[in-house]
Amino acid sequence: MKGVWRKRAVIASVLVLVAAAVYLNWRYSSGVAESSKVLGESTLVNGEQKLGSDEAAQETSSPAENDYFATARLSRKQARDSAISMLQQAEVDENADEKTLNEASQALQVLAAYTVAESQIESLVTAKGYADCVAFMGPDSISVVVSAPDGLETADVARIKDIVINETNYTPDQIKIVESN
Repeated sequence: MKGVWRKRAVIASVLVLVAAAVYLNWRYSSGVAESSKVLGESTLVNGEQKLGSDEAAQETSSPAENDYFATARLSRKQARDSAISMLQQAEVDENADEKTLNEASQALQVLAAYTVAESQIESLVTAKGYADCVAFMGPDSISVVVSAPDGLETADVARIKDIVINETNYTPDQIKIVESN
């Protein structure tokens, strides 16, 4: 019986960690845009700024925004990979009962569905002409951070919400659209 509760605790812990990672990524979005240090940028001895090779290739949006989106996607992937690993370990435990195995399997399916839906939403939003986008799905809500060089207007928010509604089961009040700075 202790093994069953331990497995349930592991599954609950994994879900809490994933939710915390999504929240921290969302909160991190405001801090990255305010940073003046850019990865790949260096100051030469004569005081001139030199751009890194990645930055020179990225002319459509600011380096801080690109760093934010890349960092957010990487953090989200690492959190999911960690959660998936823990759930897979729970699935192969010979002491796990049927209910625990089913819960772990369902949690894996949910995480896989989140990953696919987030990727689809990000692709569709950028296809509409926005510079970049990252989506964070949770059990009760979704946050979409968008890089819009000209700012987000009401029509932009409606367009993005429409994409999210068509790709997920979220209602408009569960969708939060955030403009990256």
